Order: sequence, then C-alpha cells, then structure tokens
Amino acid sequence: MWYEVQKLTASGLNKSQIKQETSLDRATIRKYQNISEEEFHNWVKEKKRMPKKLQNYHDYVKKELELKPYLSASQIEDRLKENYDNLPKVHSKTVYNFVETIREKYDIPKSKNDKVRVFEKLLEVAYGSEAQVDFGETWMQTVGGKRKKVYFYSIVLSRSRYKYFHLDTRPFTTKMSVNAQEQAFEYFGGVPKKIIYDQDSVFINDENLGSYKLTQEFSSYCGSSDFKAVFCRKADPQSKGKIENVVKYIKQNFLRGRDFKNIETLNKQALLWLDRTGNGKKHQGTQLVPKQEFLEEQKHLLPLKKSYHKQSESYKSYKVRKDNTICYKSNYYSLPLGTYQNQDTSILMQLKDHEILIFDKQKNLICTHVLSNERGKLIRNTDHKREKSKTLEGLVKSAIEYLGDKPITHNYLALLQKNMSRYYRDNLQYLIKNADEFLDKIKEDTLTFCIENRVYNTKELIEILHKKQSESQMKEPVIKEVQGNKKHQNNLDIEKSKISNYENIF
Repeated sequence: MWYEVQKLTASGLNKSQIKQETSLDRATIRKYQNISEEEFHNWVKEKKRMPKKLQNYHDYVKKELELKPYLSASQIEDRLKENYDNLPKVHSKTVYNFVETIREKYDIPKSKNDKVRVFEKLLEVAYGSEAQVDFGETWMQTVGGKRKKVYFYSIVLSRSRYKYFHLDTRPFTTKMSVNAQEQAFEYFGGVPKKIIYDQDSVFINDENLGSYKLTQEFSSYCGSSDFKAVFCRKADPQSKGKIENVVKYIKQNFLRGRDFKNIETLNKQALLWLDRTGNGKKHQGTQLVPKQEFLEEQKHLLPLKKSYHKQSESYKSYKVRKDNTICYKSNYYSLPLGTYQNQDTSILMQLKDHEILIFDKQKNLICTHVLSNERGKLIRNTDHKREKSKTLEGLVKSAIEYLGDKPITHNYLALLQKNMSRYYRDNLQYLIKNADEFLDKIKEDTLTFCIENRVYNTKELIEILHKKQSESQMKEPVIKEVQGNKKHQNNLDIEKSKISNYENIF
C-alpha cells in the first residue's frame, strides 16, 4: 500500500483523492507520503509487521517455499492468483515483502544463479512489424513424483511484448511448429510483417553464408503466407533477445515448480497464465503492460487469413497402398513409413500451385510432393525411406567404440559380416544392447579367441567375455590384513622361500 500511495501521489492526486482510491485514513496517507522507501522497510522490519491482507495465505506460501525454495515472489503471486479467486488486490511489492518476511522468519533462503548473460539494448521497432520465435524445453515433476520432459514453441510481438506459447510432450517437428504458429496468429488476431527465427533444423536444412535451404513443408508454408521469414546468425542471441527472455520467463515463472498432470491441462493453465501474468503484468523492460500495448499493435498486424491447412476445402480422398504410397494420374507418391495401417487407410489430397499436399483425416499436413507430368514414376521424399546404410554405419561405429578401435576389432567385424551377412545387423544390435564393462586386455584376448575358433556370434562373444572376466578375477591374489597389535606383529615368524625354487622356475 505504501507503493500504491507513492504512485498515486506522483500522478498528482491529493490526499482526498488518494483516500477515495485506497480507502486509507488521511493520517496513514500522510505518514506514507513522508517516509522514504528505506525508512519504510526499516519500519516493517522493526515492527515485525506482515501485511494483514495476506495473513490468511501464510501457511500456503510457507508450504510452497519449503517445497520449492527457488520460487520467486512473482511466481508466488501468480500461484496465489491461480488458486484463490478471493485474493485481495495488493501491490506486487506487498507480495514481495510478504514472501521475504516468511523466508527470513523460517530461514528459507532462495538459491541464487551466478550466471550472467550479456545482451545489447536495441531500438524499439514499429507496431506490427516484427515477431520473434524460439523453442524451449524443461523437465517437470509429475503428480506421482516422476519426471516428465515438456517442449514448447513460443512467439512474442517485439513492440508490445505480447506473447504466446504452446506446449507438447514431443519435440517439435515442422508440422507441429506450423500448427503452433497458426494458433498464435489466431491468438493475436493478425500476422506480423516479419518473423525472426533461429537456425533450427525444424525450419532449415542447410545454410551457406546467409543462403538458407528451407525444409520442404516450411518453404511451402512461408510461400502461402504474408509474413517474411528472417533467420538470425548462429550464436547471436542479441538479434532475438526478446524471445530469449520470454523462453526464460516461461521456464522460471510458469513451468518451474508446477506439477505436470497432462499436456491438455498444462496448455489450459498456460492460456490463463498468459492473461493473468505473462501479458497481464507490467513488463520490466518497457514498464508497460503487454495486454494494453497489444490493443495498439493489433491495429498494425496483417489481416488473419484462413489456416494454412484449411485454405481450400477441395480435398479428395485416396486409398493408401500397402507400400505406403498413393497412385495419382499413373504416378506413385510416397508417404511416411507407417502411414498404411489396414486396407481402409486413406488420406486427403489437395492440389496447389503444381504441388500435391497430403493430409490425414484430421486435415493435418503429412507431406508435400511436386506434381509430376510423367507416367509410371515413383516420386519419393528422402525422409520416406529407411536410411539403412546410415543406421548400419552407426551400429558399426558403436561396436568399434565399445570393442576398441584396433586392427583386431576391424578384422573380427569384417569376418562377422562375411559369415553372418543376413544377421550382421542383429549381431551388432545384440552386442551394443548387452555390452558390459570389461578390461581392454580381456576384450582383445576374447576377439583373438573368437577369430582362432571361428566364433562369429556376438551372443557367444559376450558369454566368453564374462567367462574370461571371472577367470581373471579368480587369479588375482587376495591380500588379507593381519589383525593384532604391533607387539604381536613383531613376534610373527615369517616363512622364507628357498632361492632354489625361483631358480627352477626360470
């Protein structure tokens, strides 16, 4: 309330007007006006006072801080608003003082982060001219005490700082990102003229000195939209510092300390948090409320078009063949492996600008193909076939790393492939899956034994490794400590060996 009185006084209101706004006594108003912030804090500390309006929430705040001491006062304020509809209207600084008093009283320190990240202050852009996009991920605690990793797409309008984000339990793909961005445009009620992206593989396949090769689906999406996609340089957080701060804000204020129930509930909580805190509280950088600034920025956004996935309703249904293709005008167009489920599996197809757009029954984009004018051709996307060579190379590399990058390892793997060509992949998978810790000397001896005895089976190789490991441990001498005091130890008779025994050995 002291901060509220100072704020109203600075705006030019007299004591009578402040009394109408706050319902405080004139004497109290006069006292608050005449003491400085430092004097006010000392007065609160000396009197051991605690804001009476929040006394009813003392036990809740104390419990939250004891369970999650890293929570900030801002997070506590948001939790109070979320869980108590009858929470009295108080200044954020009052909540801060309340939280700090409980921390001090019950000795609940807040963990500090010493990492400092440097950003450059940039000039403000025009309304509606720019938005920034980035992804985030973090671990959450489930209600059952387990851990769950969540991912989120976030976007912020650069001028008003009006933000939106969407969460999922799966890493975002291009299709998921496009869907999330379309939801953001609906949330904004318009489209910014320019959107700044990071060089994420979701959006681009390759970059060469500023020339970007977009993924096929994202390229098609950008081509059908009015905004301009801009990609910032690698390792350049300053060029999209606003969204970097938003990602951090979402992690530390909304997600941190929140229990995960399910993704639907989490996204509903996110929308309420955005309205209440994310867009409803004053931004520390601009000192303006994003929700209020957005009323002006929304006027400058491009008009909202039909969703990318719903621009045309001229869908045609086609049966999916067993080989995960569809036949259109005597050509075969590939689908992602696993699309075919049974003989009733079908997709929706749409033609647009010499492209074939393929959707599932819920009208979510599956893939796109360039329309072919030839006949009897198979048009396949590179990601619609198994990368067997790359997978096998990875298995061989893992096997070499485990067995040791030595000539004998390469020799054994070559013989294994020659003798077990049809089951080479299975043998490598078994080796990697069942690999245990063995000494390098034991691995080398085992490989030598297998080559000499033509043992070309990794299951048997693993068994031999275990056997040699056991034999090695049995051969190691066991040294026992002699118990007793020094006096008795000094009187022990040590048995001496004859020198002739060693001469016979040599």
